[in-house]
Amino acid sequence: MKRLLLGLLLAPMLVQAQEVELREVVVKGARVVQQADRQMIYPSRQQRETATSGYSLLNKLSLPHLRIDEVGHSITALGTTGGVEVRINDVQATTDDMLSMDMDAVEAVEFIDHPGVRYGEGVAYVINIKVKRPVIGYIVGTDLTQGLTSLNSHGTVYGRANIGKSELGISYGANWQHTWGARSTEQATYQLDDLTTYDIQRRMTHADYRSAGHNVQLTYSLSDSNYVFQARLSGRQPIGSIHQTSDHEYTENGVTSFYRNDTHDKSKSPSLDLYFHRDFRHQSLTANAVGTYIYSRDYSERNEGTPYIYTTTGHTYTLWTEAIYENRLKPFTLSTGIQFLQRYTDNAYAGDAEAHNAMHTSGIYGFGQLSGRLFQRLQYVAGLGLSRRYFSQADHHHDFLLLRPKASISYPLANRWRLKYDFEISQHVSQIALISDVHIKQNAMETFVGNPDIRPNRVTSHDLRLTYTTPRLMLELQSYYRLNAHCNMEKVIPHPSSLSPYRNVPSTPFLLTQTNQRGCNFFFIQPYAQWTILPDRLTATAYCGLYRFFNYGDDYTHTYTSLNGAAWLQAYLGHWTLTAYGDNGWNFMEGEHRGHQQPYWQLNASLRLNTRLTLSLYIQRPFSTHPKTSTGQLMNRYIHKKHIATDADDGNCLTLNLIWHLSRGRQYRDIERTMNHQDKETGILK
Repeated sequence: MKRLLLGLLLAPMLVQAQEVELREVVVKGARVVQQADRQMIYPSRQQRETATSGYSLLNKLSLPHLRIDEVGHSITALGTTGGVEVRINDVQATTDDMLSMDMDAVEAVEFIDHPGVRYGEGVAYVINIKVKRPVIGYIVGTDLTQGLTSLNSHGTVYGRANIGKSELGISYGANWQHTWGARSTEQATYQLDDLTTYDIQRRMTHADYRSAGHNVQLTYSLSDSNYVFQARLSGRQPIGSIHQTSDHEYTENGVTSFYRNDTHDKSKSPSLDLYFHRDFRHQSLTANAVGTYIYSRDYSERNEGTPYIYTTTGHTYTLWTEAIYENRLKPFTLSTGIQFLQRYTDNAYAGDAEAHNAMHTSGIYGFGQLSGRLFQRLQYVAGLGLSRRYFSQADHHHDFLLLRPKASISYPLANRWRLKYDFEISQHVSQIALISDVHIKQNAMETFVGNPDIRPNRVTSHDLRLTYTTPRLMLELQSYYRLNAHCNMEKVIPHPSSLSPYRNVPSTPFLLTQTNQRGCNFFFIQPYAQWTILPDRLTATAYCGLYRFFNYGDDYTHTYTSLNGAAWLQAYLGHWTLTAYGDNGWNFMEGEHRGHQQPYWQLNASLRLNTRLTLSLYIQRPFSTHPKTSTGQLMNRYIHKKHIATDADDGNCLTLNLIWHLSRGRQYRDIERTMNHQDKETGILK
């Protein structure tokens, strides 16, 4: 009887199952075309119809190595290979762009897991969503998210209208958050040169975090069949200050004391973005210019040991420009371009951290790239870039010149099998805050000292992949090796000392700074599998990798081996979409820090009531009341620390999401391009 009922339930699903071939194709649930340096993914009708935003669509595609948070509107790379850059029609997208995306306009998603010479430093993955350009009609909508077990709210309203060749868009977003469930404990042992030892236990007993903010975005677009011009004015600002207080218990050699830390942050950031693209038959020209201003005012009070209070007032001005020429010739495609960056940061520290930092940063980068086929079967991408970075602050200044080659080749070995190899030399540039000439006391034992003499470093990567693809199954085995030569790593210096170069700093026994040291390399081998169990109905995805880290400091060598993996399961049941996701966090070692971002798991049920309204319920970290959010160890010869952080707000977390949109008279043509390259680095050290 049970088998009969199961057969009746599955029969309609099996009847609708079908396969579609698209050149090198592949999967009906998420059809994939493999290219030399990327995957071109064509979302299925079910995926587009059930997706409620750009984040929702990407989550349904089960992209490897990424954690996509539909509730928090974030995309995180689970690894140390770099960050994630999200684009719409090849230009960076804002959160508002992702939330207001019209799923009917989506054509394909490019997943570039080995970005070319065009992209900037620290970018490991580029997601480029290709959408059609509307030529008539309008769309209005809202995305409202409300935490049911925590005080966390976010809402966005938007509207876009097309009249002739013009489009006018506006969006407004607001958020409010109040949490108090964060806790942490730390066991630390400090040893001076004279063998004096301090055993310290730190425990956060209470935390209170409050923030509220809003942002607005105005966009105007003028386009025809062969050109696009867009202008965007955007701004973000908190409502009041971001306020965080925490109570701590401090035990040193058996003696316990109590103290409170307090911070207030406030900033505003307007940005103007101008973009132009023109097609000339088989050629095209793209130009982009972005200007950003950031004003910041922070207050920080740290009371471990003795009171330490300071304020910061900061101004950051940034201009970024880019020009790209592309020629689609018959044997290959030629791309060449130039980028320019100019940034001025002026931060004034008052109080116990009195200092004034005026930093100038500039960069110019030129590149050229060829892509095409050889012998009809071998796909290739070959590029070369030349980068120059300049930095100055008071008496400190340096130039860094780097030649950046990149090559990708892809070759089909046999039916359904493909071998792919990527090689690249790129650069890593440290955060502005780390290279500021300022000293900030962290606690009773440690002071962080900025180092304006830090130089960018060369990064060399090798990536080899073997892929097997059928209409319903994709298997991939990846091996990756990255070398970070003379990279920026943390250094611990006992202080005070007659040999110490640092004088006007708070009197703590240890200084923490950043210096260029020998290297920080890692290797991993990782299988990945995506199986369409029932086409258009049920898909499973999983990967698990073995990672090996090698850290070579000036006076130490640390190695570490870990396992990292994740799994998805997605079911499409009529108006319902069910999703289950889980990963074991991210285990890594960088320098002398061994870290573990704790496991994350989530269940999601979405109900599409009609073509306009969708309700979704998310359960994050179910069956866990006080989940760990991170653990870590510092394994220095002077300092050894073990740290554990938990957050009750993240356990059994229920969130309700409502999506509503109304579209009238929408017709599409060609490609619309939107952009966002505004600066977010204030350069403030905290």
